[in-house]
Amino acid sequence: MSRFRFIPRHVPKLSREAMYEIVRAPVVTEKATNISEHNQVTFRVPLETDKRAVKAAVEGLFNVKVTAVNTIRVKGKTKRFKGKPGQRSDYKKAIVTLAEGSKIDITTGL
Repeated sequence: MSRFRFIPRHVPKLSREAMYEIVRAPVVTEKATNISEHNQVTFRVPLETDKRAVKAAVEGLFNVKVTAVNTIRVKGKTKRFKGKPGQRSDYKKAIVTLAEGSKIDITTGL
C-alpha cells in the first residue's frame, strides 16, 4: 500500500447565483480578443476562487465543455488620485480553454 493517500478532487456544486459571483465579467482587451482564436476566453474572477470552481461556473452558465483553466493574479498599480498616491485593487483573471466545437460569444448577454 502506498504511503500517499488519494484525495479525490470533487467538482463543487454551485447555485446559479454563486456562478454569477464567480464569473464577474469578461475581459475585453486586444490580447483577450487574440486568444479567442484558440478557443480561449478570459474572465475576471474573485481573488479567492480556485480553478475547479471557475470550471464548474463556466460550464454551468454557458453550457460548454472546459478543458483547462489558467489563473493569473494581477497586482494593483500605484497611481495618483487628486495628487495623492493611491493603490488600485488586486484582481484575478481566469483564462478558460474550451473544447473543440464549444464557443462563448461574450458580446451577447446571458
